[in-house]
Amino acid sequence: MKRTLYRLLSFGLLGTLAVSCSKDETVAPASPNAVSQSFDATRDGNLAMGNPSGAVTSTTNYTNYLMVKSQYTLSYHRDRAIPNWVSWHLSSAWLGSTPRQDNFAADATLPTGWFRATSSSYTGSGFDRGHNCPSADRTGSVADNSATFLMTNMMPQASVNNQQTWAGLENYCRTLVNQGNELYIICGSYGNGGTGVNGYATTIAGGKIAVPARCWKVIVVLPEGSSDASRVTTSTRVIAINTPNTTSIGTSWGSYRTTVDAIEQATGYNILSAVSSTVQATIEARVDAGPTS
Repeated sequence: MKRTLYRLLSFGLLGTLAVSCSKDETVAPASPNAVSQSFDATRDGNLAMGNPSGAVTSTTNYTNYLMVKSQYTLSYHRDRAIPNWVSWHLSSAWLGSTPRQDNFAADATLPTGWFRATSSSYTGSGFDRGHNCPSADRTGSVADNSATFLMTNMMPQASVNNQQTWAGLENYCRTLVNQGNELYIICGSYGNGGTGVNGYATTIAGGKIAVPARCWKVIVVLPEGSSDASRVTTSTRVIAINTPNTTSIGTSWGSYRTTVDAIEQATGYNILSAVSSTVQATIEARVDAGPTS
């Protein structure tokens, strides 16, 4: 009898242990390898995608003079008195609550003896002081926002182009950032002659500032992360637009999408030179077909 009772108690204890083990297995934490990796937005290098024109800081290189600022990097053309291109990184780490400063100013870092456009150089010209790197992309501090108002960041831009077409694309870029992306943006202009509210012109400021014929922009869209150039793949979204610098331009930026290849052919630049050449071959030949808002 005692032996039978002992056996029954033993079986009961084993059953309890089995149930207990089963419950433990169902609530066991997931393997650390199954946890998704997250990144905090950072301020990364403005030339991570490459130096499109191979610009260098040398006064003898006056048509392709490299100017490096913490907020953006640009290639400046002394005789046109506007940038060839401006490149910058955009993530939530660059955005804050600083209001627009509107303190347009000459760039004191230009070499001695070079013409320096001032806040009034565009007055009465019929063209806007068109930002390359937008004010609203640099709202982390007063210093960051003020840097966007240096005249070396400006080009004579038709008002409809600046205030509607480009503004729409700039707003969309910040929408992409709010969705958890980081962007690399390179923009510039080329050609001679545009049409402002006063009509067609090839120069302003008494012939000292060139009016470009075309305004272009290339945007590389990546999820937040690190080692950015190496993360660009053949499926990475790249937006390229090329717009005429006129008052008759349409207001929808999506209508002006083109390929990076086409912009490179027009300018002679290698816009995404830091990206693998095999990846470039695919993404630079493709016209973006993604959403526009």
